[in-house]
Amino acid sequence: MTDTFAMARARRALSEAGLNYQMPLERASSVTNEVWLSPEYVIRVNRQPNQRLRREALIGPALPPSVNYPEVVAYGGQLGADWLIARRQPGNVLSRCWPSMSIEERREAVRQFANILRNLHQVTAPPDLPEIATPQLLDGRRFHTTEPLLEALEKAETFQHVDRGFIAEIRRIVEDLAPSIEPFNVPTLIHGDLHFENVLWDNLHITALLDFEYARAGPPDLDLDVFLRFCAYPFLHVAEDYEHLTRAEDYAPIPYWLADDYPELFATPKLFERTQLYSIAYDVRELLQFPPARPPRELSRYHPYNRLELVVRGTSHLHRLAGRLAFDAMSYEALVTPTIPYVAYDAVPPLARSSEA
Repeated sequence: MTDTFAMARARRALSEAGLNYQMPLERASSVTNEVWLSPEYVIRVNRQPNQRLRREALIGPALPPSVNYPEVVAYGGQLGADWLIARRQPGNVLSRCWPSMSIEERREAVRQFANILRNLHQVTAPPDLPEIATPQLLDGRRFHTTEPLLEALEKAETFQHVDRGFIAEIRRIVEDLAPSIEPFNVPTLIHGDLHFENVLWDNLHITALLDFEYARAGPPDLDLDVFLRFCAYPFLHVAEDYEHLTRAEDYAPIPYWLADDYPELFATPKLFERTQLYSIAYDVRELLQFPPARPPRELSRYHPYNRLELVVRGTSHLHRLAGRLAFDAMSYEALVTPTIPYVAYDAVPPLARSSEA
């Protein structure tokens, strides 16, 4: 019954766009929207009372062809039931293809991805985009960019099963790292939700970079936050039907390759400090969304509280990528077990290539 109503909404969008509403449709997996595929079009319906798709309808036409964003065919609907129709591109989701790709194919895909990302980061964000809750609790329009993050830490301090001393330590780290991200209020466009679920691959080329719902103005290296956590925990970002095929070791070389292909992104001064702050701002937002219902040790290791603890301890994926992994019982296994296949062991860690590393 749910699919019946969802298909009706997709067909209504086609009708309102002046297209054949009786064309064959196939349901596609998506976390945030109802997505339907026809031979020519992708129909996305947003059931949330926000303006994600309206933002994308405004951003899409402003993107140059070198970003590989599909043509926006039509946008419409109303708040809580708006829709966007785009031209369908050939290829399959890159993360779905990744397990069966050769090393050479993977390397070429990252090379093309780096070039697309570089082109994106040269675009000026369209003015007057509708507001949206961003993945990181940072706001360059505030007197201090970290104000939303510090306010969220005050709220998190009141949660059951949250240690106030732990929150105080995070607050100290935030205050120490805050100067590293200034100036934050810049005009350059970022994708905002960068991972291979939003990339299409046709066995030779990247045919599309998709889903610009969270795109906004921001420092280019802010895109590394979601992307590097995707490389560290790819199985948390993919569809359930191939989650069991998605292995972190297959993604381990990607940050090294991306740093080779897009070196200016990794030359950002104080990049390790900046990515730590981005990561904290992301995880604290999720902590507010999913407060711990029991002591952290009884939660998944991927719960935002436990991810924050990795940053505080110096054992996070970012510390590994900066060559600064702390030596303790939690990280000993990681230090003695090679986890970066197909990368020279003397390669400079990606987050250690900053001009002020």
